[in-house]
Amino acid sequence: MSKKVIIIGPAWPLRGGLASFDERLAREFKMQGYESMIYTFSLQYPDFLFPGTTQYSTEPAPADLSIKVCINSINPLNWLRVGNELARLKPDLLIVRYWLPLMGPCLGTILRKVRKNGFTRVICIADNVIPHEHRPGDTAFTKYFVRPIHAFITMSEKVKEDLRLFTNKPARQVVHPLYDNFGDALDKTAARAHLSLPADGKIILFFGFIRKYKGLDLLLEAMQDARIQAAGIKLLVAGEFYEKKEEYNTLIEKLGIAGQLILRTDFIADSEVRYYLSAADFVIQPYRNATQSGVTPLAYHFEKPMLVTNVGGLPDLVPDGKVGIVAEPDPTSIAGSILRLYELGEDYFLPHLREEKKKYSWHQLATAIEQMAKESA
Repeated sequence: MSKKVIIIGPAWPLRGGLASFDERLAREFKMQGYESMIYTFSLQYPDFLFPGTTQYSTEPAPADLSIKVCINSINPLNWLRVGNELARLKPDLLIVRYWLPLMGPCLGTILRKVRKNGFTRVICIADNVIPHEHRPGDTAFTKYFVRPIHAFITMSEKVKEDLRLFTNKPARQVVHPLYDNFGDALDKTAARAHLSLPADGKIILFFGFIRKYKGLDLLLEAMQDARIQAAGIKLLVAGEFYEKKEEYNTLIEKLGIAGQLILRTDFIADSEVRYYLSAADFVIQPYRNATQSGVTPLAYHFEKPMLVTNVGGLPDLVPDGKVGIVAEPDPTSIAGSILRLYELGEDYFLPHLREEKKKYSWHQLATAIEQMAKESA
Protein backbone atom coordinates (compact mmCIF):
# COMPACT_ATOMS: atom_id res chain seq x y z
CA MET A 1 0.00 0.00 0.00
CA SER A 2 1.38 3.42 -0.96
CA LYS A 3 2.05 6.00 1.71
CA LYS A 4 -0.23 9.00 1.99
CA VAL A 5 0.85 12.65 2.19
CA ILE A 6 -1.51 15.59 2.66
CA ILE A 7 -0.40 19.20 2.26
CA ILE A 8 -2.29 21.96 4.08
CA GLY A 9 -1.85 25.32 2.40
CA PRO A 10 -2.89 27.55 -0.49
CA ALA A 11 -3.68 25.80 -3.78
CA TRP A 12 -6.12 26.19 -6.65
CA PRO A 13 -8.58 27.96 -6.82
CA LEU A 14 -6.33 30.32 -4.85
CA ARG A 15 -3.50 31.93 -6.78
CA GLY A 16 0.05 33.10 -6.13
CA GLY A 17 3.46 31.70 -5.29
CA LEU A 18 2.41 29.64 -2.27
CA ALA A 19 -0.28 27.89 -4.31
CA SER A 20 2.17 27.16 -7.14
CA PHE A 21 4.67 25.79 -4.62
CA ASP A 22 2.17 23.48 -2.88
CA GLU A 23 0.90 22.11 -6.18
CA ARG A 24 4.43 21.42 -7.43
CA LEU A 25 5.37 19.72 -4.14
CA ALA A 26 2.26 17.52 -4.34
CA ARG A 27 3.37 16.43 -7.82
CA GLU A 28 6.84 15.59 -6.52
CA PHE A 29 5.42 13.28 -3.87
CA LYS A 30 3.22 11.64 -6.51
CA MET A 31 6.31 11.01 -8.62
CA GLN A 32 7.89 9.35 -5.57
CA GLY A 33 4.96 6.95 -5.25
CA TYR A 34 2.88 8.65 -2.57
CA GLU A 35 -0.87 9.07 -2.59
CA SER A 36 -0.82 12.87 -2.54
CA MET A 37 -3.49 15.51 -1.99
CA ILE A 38 -3.89 19.12 -0.83
CA TYR A 39 -6.32 20.58 1.69
CA THR A 40 -6.75 24.25 0.85
CA PHE A 41 -8.87 27.18 1.93
CA SER A 42 -12.49 27.86 1.10
CA LEU A 43 -11.83 31.18 2.87
CA GLN A 44 -8.19 32.17 3.24
CA TYR A 45 -8.48 35.87 4.13
CA PRO A 46 -11.59 37.95 4.76
CA ASP A 47 -11.83 40.44 1.89
CA PHE A 48 -11.02 43.41 4.13
CA LEU A 49 -7.66 41.83 5.02
CA PHE A 50 -6.69 40.98 1.43
CA PRO A 51 -4.71 43.77 -0.26
CA GLY A 52 -5.07 42.63 -3.89
CA THR A 53 -7.97 42.58 -6.32
CA THR A 54 -8.91 38.91 -5.93
CA GLN A 55 -7.60 35.84 -4.16
CA TYR A 56 -8.71 33.49 -6.91
CA SER A 57 -7.06 32.12 -10.02
CA THR A 58 -8.42 32.47 -13.54
CA GLU A 59 -6.53 29.34 -14.58
CA PRO A 60 -8.28 25.95 -14.92
CA ALA A 61 -8.04 23.46 -12.06
CA PRO A 62 -4.95 21.20 -12.21
CA ALA A 63 -6.21 17.99 -13.76
CA ASP A 64 -3.49 15.85 -12.19
CA LEU A 65 -3.98 16.85 -8.54
CA SER A 66 -6.47 16.02 -5.80
CA ILE A 67 -7.36 19.30 -4.07
CA LYS A 68 -10.03 19.62 -1.37
CA VAL A 69 -11.29 23.18 -0.83
CA CYS A 70 -12.54 23.13 2.74
CA ILE A 71 -10.62 25.19 5.33
CA ASN A 72 -12.18 28.40 6.66
CA SER A 73 -9.45 30.41 8.37
CA ILE A 74 -11.85 32.31 10.68
CA ASN A 75 -14.38 29.62 11.66
CA PRO A 76 -13.34 27.57 14.74
CA LEU A 77 -16.07 24.97 14.15
CA ASN A 78 -14.59 24.37 10.70
CA TRP A 79 -11.13 23.90 12.22
CA LEU A 80 -12.43 21.15 14.51
CA ARG A 81 -14.27 19.39 11.69
CA VAL A 82 -11.28 19.49 9.31
CA GLY A 83 -8.90 18.39 12.07
CA ASN A 84 -11.08 15.39 12.96
CA GLU A 85 -11.40 14.45 9.27
CA LEU A 86 -7.64 14.54 8.75
CA ALA A 87 -7.07 12.54 11.94
CA ARG A 88 -9.38 9.80 10.60
CA LEU A 89 -7.58 9.76 7.22
CA LYS A 90 -4.28 9.02 9.03
CA PRO A 91 -1.83 10.30 6.41
CA ASP A 92 1.75 9.20 6.95
CA LEU A 93 2.88 12.78 6.41
CA LEU A 94 0.98 16.00 6.98
CA ILE A 95 2.86 19.00 5.57
CA VAL A 96 1.63 22.41 6.65
CA ARG A 97 2.72 25.79 5.28
CA TYR A 98 3.23 28.68 7.72
CA TRP A 99 3.68 32.15 6.28
CA LEU A 100 1.52 34.45 8.42
CA PRO A 101 0.69 34.44 12.16
CA LEU A 102 -2.95 35.18 11.30
CA MET A 103 -3.14 31.49 10.28
CA GLY A 104 -1.81 30.28 13.63
CA PRO A 105 -5.13 29.70 15.45
CA CYS A 106 -6.72 27.90 12.49
CA LEU A 107 -3.77 25.66 11.60
CA GLY A 108 -2.71 25.09 15.20
CA THR A 109 -6.19 23.82 16.11
CA ILE A 110 -6.41 21.52 13.07
CA LEU A 111 -3.00 20.03 13.86
CA ARG A 112 -3.86 19.37 17.50
CA LYS A 113 -6.80 17.27 16.34
CA VAL A 114 -4.60 15.38 13.85
CA ARG A 115 -1.95 14.60 16.46
CA LYS A 116 -4.54 12.71 18.50
CA ASN A 117 -4.41 9.83 16.01
CA GLY A 118 -0.93 8.99 17.31
CA PHE A 119 0.28 8.11 13.82
CA THR A 120 0.68 11.09 11.48
CA ARG A 121 4.00 12.97 11.39
CA VAL A 122 3.43 16.72 11.10
CA ILE A 123 6.11 18.70 9.26
CA CYS A 124 5.92 22.47 8.81
CA ILE A 125 7.44 24.37 5.90
CA ALA A 126 8.00 27.76 7.52
CA ASP A 127 8.21 30.56 4.97
CA ASN A 128 8.16 33.23 7.66
CA VAL A 129 8.01 32.99 11.43
CA ILE A 130 8.29 36.70 12.13
CA PRO A 131 6.17 38.51 9.52
CA HIS A 132 7.30 41.43 7.34
CA GLU A 133 4.45 43.60 8.65
CA HIS A 134 3.77 43.23 12.37
CA ARG A 135 0.28 43.01 13.86
CA PRO A 136 -1.10 42.51 17.38
CA GLY A 137 -1.23 38.86 18.32
CA ASP A 138 1.64 37.71 16.08
CA THR A 139 3.73 36.21 18.88
CA ALA A 140 0.82 34.48 20.65
CA PHE A 141 -0.51 33.02 17.39
CA THR A 142 2.87 31.62 16.38
CA LYS A 143 3.49 30.12 19.83
CA TYR A 144 0.12 28.37 19.56
CA PHE A 145 0.89 27.11 16.07
CA VAL A 146 4.33 25.57 16.68
CA ARG A 147 3.36 23.27 19.57
CA PRO A 148 1.80 20.39 17.57
CA ILE A 149 4.57 20.35 14.92
CA HIS A 150 7.05 17.45 14.94
CA ALA A 151 9.75 19.16 12.82
CA PHE A 152 10.35 22.15 10.58
CA ILE A 153 11.77 22.92 7.15
CA THR A 154 12.96 26.47 6.49
CA MET A 155 14.29 27.94 3.27
CA SER A 156 16.67 30.47 4.78
CA GLU A 157 18.99 30.68 7.77
CA LYS A 158 17.12 33.81 8.92
CA VAL A 159 13.81 31.94 9.31
CA LYS A 160 15.61 29.11 11.08
CA GLU A 161 17.06 31.63 13.54
CA ASP A 162 13.64 33.26 14.03
CA LEU A 163 12.13 29.84 14.70
CA ARG A 164 14.48 29.36 17.64
CA LEU A 165 12.66 32.21 19.43
CA PHE A 166 9.61 29.93 19.60
CA THR A 167 10.78 26.30 19.69
CA ASN A 168 13.83 24.02 19.83
CA LYS A 169 12.18 21.25 17.81
CA PRO A 170 14.18 19.76 14.91
CA ALA A 171 14.61 22.07 11.94
CA ARG A 172 16.51 21.87 8.68
CA GLN A 173 17.25 24.49 6.06
CA VAL A 174 16.60 23.49 2.44
CA VAL A 175 16.94 25.88 -0.48
CA HIS A 176 13.71 26.94 -2.20
CA PRO A 177 13.31 24.63 -5.21
CA LEU A 178 13.10 25.94 -8.76
CA TYR A 179 9.71 27.03 -10.03
CA ASP A 180 9.88 24.71 -13.01
CA ASN A 181 6.10 24.51 -13.46
CA PHE A 182 5.75 27.65 -15.59
CA GLY A 183 7.11 26.12 -18.78
CA ASP A 184 10.41 26.56 -20.57
CA ALA A 185 12.20 29.80 -21.37
CA LEU A 186 11.39 31.50 -24.66
CA ASP A 187 13.47 33.40 -27.15
CA LYS A 188 13.73 36.96 -25.86
CA THR A 189 12.47 38.53 -29.09
CA ALA A 190 9.42 36.25 -29.19
CA ALA A 191 8.63 36.91 -25.52
CA ARG A 192 8.84 40.66 -26.04
CA ALA A 193 6.60 40.44 -29.12
CA HIS A 194 3.99 38.52 -27.08
CA LEU A 195 4.03 41.25 -24.41
CA SER A 196 4.12 44.11 -26.96
CA LEU A 197 7.50 45.27 -25.67
CA PRO A 198 10.29 46.87 -27.73
CA ALA A 199 12.26 44.16 -29.53
CA ASP A 200 15.53 45.99 -28.91
CA GLY A 201 16.75 47.93 -25.92
CA LYS A 202 17.66 47.24 -22.32
CA ILE A 203 14.84 45.99 -20.08
CA ILE A 204 15.16 44.99 -16.43
CA LEU A 205 12.34 43.29 -14.50
CA PHE A 206 10.77 43.78 -11.08
CA PHE A 207 8.43 40.80 -10.67
CA GLY A 208 5.85 39.89 -8.04
CA PHE A 209 3.42 41.44 -5.60
CA ILE A 210 4.29 45.04 -4.75
CA ARG A 211 4.71 45.47 -1.01
CA LYS A 212 6.75 47.97 0.98
CA TYR A 213 9.44 45.51 2.10
CA LYS A 214 10.24 44.62 -1.53
CA GLY A 215 11.75 48.07 -2.11
CA LEU A 216 10.23 49.04 -5.46
CA ASP A 217 10.49 52.67 -4.38
CA LEU A 218 14.27 52.25 -4.00
CA LEU A 219 14.43 50.87 -7.53
CA LEU A 220 12.33 53.73 -8.87
CA GLU A 221 14.75 56.20 -7.28
CA ALA A 222 17.65 54.27 -8.86
CA MET A 223 16.01 54.71 -12.27
CA GLN A 224 16.44 58.49 -11.89
CA ASP A 225 20.22 58.05 -11.67
CA ALA A 226 21.85 59.91 -14.56
CA ARG A 227 23.93 56.84 -15.45
CA ILE A 228 20.81 54.67 -15.79
CA GLN A 229 19.10 57.30 -17.92
CA ALA A 230 22.16 57.69 -20.15
CA ALA A 231 22.27 53.92 -20.68
CA GLY A 232 18.65 53.91 -21.89
CA ILE A 233 17.58 51.21 -19.43
CA LYS A 234 13.85 50.63 -19.00
CA LEU A 235 12.19 49.00 -15.99
CA LEU A 236 9.34 46.54 -16.49
CA VAL A 237 7.23 46.29 -13.33
CA ALA A 238 5.10 43.12 -13.47
CA GLY A 239 2.93 42.45 -10.46
CA GLU A 240 -0.11 43.53 -8.51
CA PHE A 241 -0.11 46.29 -5.90
CA TYR A 242 -0.61 44.95 -2.38
CA GLU A 243 -0.64 48.47 -0.98
CA LYS A 244 -1.73 51.92 -2.16
CA LYS A 245 -0.53 52.47 -5.72
CA GLU A 246 -1.10 56.23 -5.41
CA GLU A 247 2.09 56.55 -3.36
CA TYR A 248 4.09 54.98 -6.19
CA ASN A 249 2.36 57.08 -8.84
CA THR A 250 3.23 60.21 -6.87
CA LEU A 251 6.87 59.10 -6.57
CA ILE A 252 7.08 58.34 -10.31
CA GLU A 253 5.75 61.79 -11.13
CA LYS A 254 8.10 63.45 -8.65
CA LEU A 255 11.12 61.62 -10.09
CA GLY A 256 10.09 62.31 -13.69
CA ILE A 257 10.80 58.72 -14.78
CA ALA A 258 7.48 57.69 -16.36
CA GLY A 259 9.15 57.38 -19.78
CA GLN A 260 11.61 54.81 -18.38
CA LEU A 261 8.91 52.52 -17.00
CA ILE A 262 6.68 49.80 -18.42
CA LEU A 263 3.95 49.14 -15.85
CA ARG A 264 2.01 45.87 -15.96
CA THR A 265 0.53 46.09 -12.48
CA ASP A 266 -2.25 43.55 -12.73
CA PHE A 267 -1.88 40.03 -11.40
CA ILE A 268 0.33 37.97 -13.71
CA ALA A 269 -1.37 34.65 -14.53
CA ASP A 270 0.72 31.48 -14.34
CA SER A 271 0.48 31.01 -18.10
CA GLU A 272 2.07 34.44 -18.65
CA VAL A 273 4.98 34.15 -16.19
CA ARG A 274 7.46 32.70 -18.66
CA TYR A 275 6.95 35.57 -21.10
CA TYR A 276 7.94 38.19 -18.51
CA LEU A 277 11.01 36.29 -17.30
CA SER A 278 12.10 35.50 -20.86
CA ALA A 279 11.63 39.10 -22.05
CA ALA A 280 13.95 40.66 -19.45
CA ASP A 281 17.71 41.06 -19.47
CA PHE A 282 18.00 40.88 -15.68
CA VAL A 283 15.74 40.37 -12.64
CA ILE A 284 15.99 43.03 -9.93
CA GLN A 285 15.08 42.33 -6.27
CA PRO A 286 15.69 45.60 -4.38
CA TYR A 287 14.28 44.35 -1.06
CA ARG A 288 14.46 46.34 2.18
CA ASN A 289 14.27 43.14 4.20
CA ALA A 290 13.76 39.51 3.31
CA THR A 291 13.92 35.94 4.55
CA GLN A 292 14.01 34.31 1.13
CA SER A 293 12.26 35.10 -2.15
CA GLY A 294 10.21 32.99 -4.53
CA VAL A 295 11.44 35.23 -7.35
CA THR A 296 15.00 33.94 -6.95
CA PRO A 297 14.25 30.29 -7.88
CA LEU A 298 12.04 31.60 -10.68
CA ALA A 299 14.98 33.54 -12.10
CA TYR A 300 17.19 30.46 -11.72
CA HIS A 301 14.74 28.35 -13.70
CA PHE A 302 14.68 30.86 -16.57
CA GLU A 303 18.45 31.41 -16.22
CA LYS A 304 18.19 35.15 -15.66
CA PRO A 305 21.02 36.90 -13.78
CA MET A 306 19.79 38.81 -10.74
CA LEU A 307 20.42 41.84 -8.63
CA VAL A 308 19.55 41.29 -4.96
CA THR A 309 20.12 43.53 -1.99
CA ASN A 310 22.29 42.60 0.96
CA VAL A 311 19.42 41.71 3.31
CA GLY A 312 18.19 38.51 4.95
CA GLY A 313 18.98 35.30 3.11
CA LEU A 314 19.17 36.81 -0.39
CA PRO A 315 22.99 37.07 -0.69
CA ASP A 316 23.32 33.38 0.28
CA LEU A 317 21.11 32.43 -2.67
CA VAL A 318 22.79 34.69 -5.24
CA PRO A 319 26.61 34.38 -5.15
CA ASP A 320 27.94 37.86 -5.91
CA GLY A 321 29.64 38.20 -9.27
CA LYS A 322 28.61 34.70 -10.35
CA VAL A 323 24.84 34.42 -10.78
CA GLY A 324 24.21 38.11 -10.18
CA ILE A 325 25.22 41.16 -8.18
CA VAL A 326 24.59 41.93 -4.52
CA ALA A 327 23.84 45.62 -3.87
CA GLU A 328 23.17 47.60 -0.74
CA PRO A 329 19.51 48.56 -0.23
CA ASP A 330 19.90 52.16 -1.38
CA PRO A 331 19.24 53.78 -4.79
CA THR A 332 22.86 54.67 -5.59
CA SER A 333 24.17 51.16 -4.94
CA ILE A 334 21.25 49.62 -6.84
CA ALA A 335 21.86 51.89 -9.85
CA GLY A 336 25.58 51.08 -9.90
CA SER A 337 24.89 47.36 -9.64
CA ILE A 338 22.41 47.45 -12.54
CA LEU A 339 25.13 49.04 -14.66
CA ARG A 340 27.56 46.36 -13.51
CA LEU A 341 25.14 43.66 -14.70
CA TYR A 342 25.14 45.20 -18.17
CA GLU A 343 28.94 45.64 -18.15
CA LEU A 344 29.41 41.92 -17.49
CA GLY A 345 26.54 40.87 -19.78
CA GLU A 346 24.08 37.98 -19.62
CA ASP A 347 26.45 35.43 -21.15
CA TYR A 348 29.00 35.98 -18.38
CA PHE A 349 26.57 34.71 -15.76
CA LEU A 350 25.07 31.75 -17.64
CA PRO A 351 27.67 29.05 -16.75
CA HIS A 352 27.42 29.96 -13.06
CA LEU A 353 23.60 30.04 -13.15
CA ARG A 354 23.43 26.60 -14.77
CA GLU A 355 25.77 25.11 -12.19
CA GLU A 356 24.17 26.76 -9.16
CA LYS A 357 20.59 25.84 -10.13
CA LYS A 358 21.41 22.13 -9.77
CA LYS A 359 21.04 22.58 -6.00
CA TYR A 360 17.40 23.66 -6.31
CA SER A 361 15.55 20.36 -6.75
CA TRP A 362 12.08 19.33 -5.55
CA HIS A 363 13.41 15.83 -4.95
CA GLN A 364 15.84 17.28 -2.38
CA LEU A 365 13.00 19.05 -0.55
CA ALA A 366 10.73 15.98 -0.50
CA THR A 367 13.59 13.80 0.73
CA ALA A 368 14.40 16.28 3.51
CA ILE A 369 10.76 16.23 4.64
CA GLU A 370 10.79 12.43 4.79
CA GLN A 371 14.05 12.43 6.76
CA MET A 372 12.78 14.99 9.25
CA ALA A 373 9.66 12.88 9.80
CA LYS A 374 11.82 9.84 10.62
CA GLU A 375 14.32 11.72 12.78
CA SER A 376 11.59 13.35 14.87
CA ALA A 377 9.73 10.06 15.46
